[in-house]
Amino acid sequence: MSTVTRLRTDLATTLAMEDIAEDMGFLAPDDRLTCHVHGRWIHQCVSSPVHVNQVTRHRWCRTCRTALTVAVDELTRTVTMSCPRCGDGGSAATDRLAAACRASMDTAVGRVVAAAA
Repeated sequence: MSTVTRLRTDLATTLAMEDIAEDMGFLAPDDRLTCHVHGRWIHQCVSSPVHVNQVTRHRWCRTCRTALTVAVDELTRTVTMSCPRCGDGGSAATDRLAAACRASMDTAVGRVVAAAA
């Protein structure tokens, strides 16, 4: 028999835990679900120019030298990032950022977890 539990994580608690984990070297900055700059869930502020990094290619098209546009749909849990010039701009860093956004949406609203009883 299993029990379904709805988990919801508080933003302030998650911010604090991620700050500590990052400072201790247990969490990579681009794997965070929260943004220490804006104090929000990463999916809520990922479109900010602060989240564009030309060096690591987070939200950056190297070919066009342009910041990627972002669309976050919380209803369908989709995150798309693309270059407004060529339509591409994908990178491993941007893929990780999109995955972090989807995970932050799950965590912010609570996700269903099956636990053994």
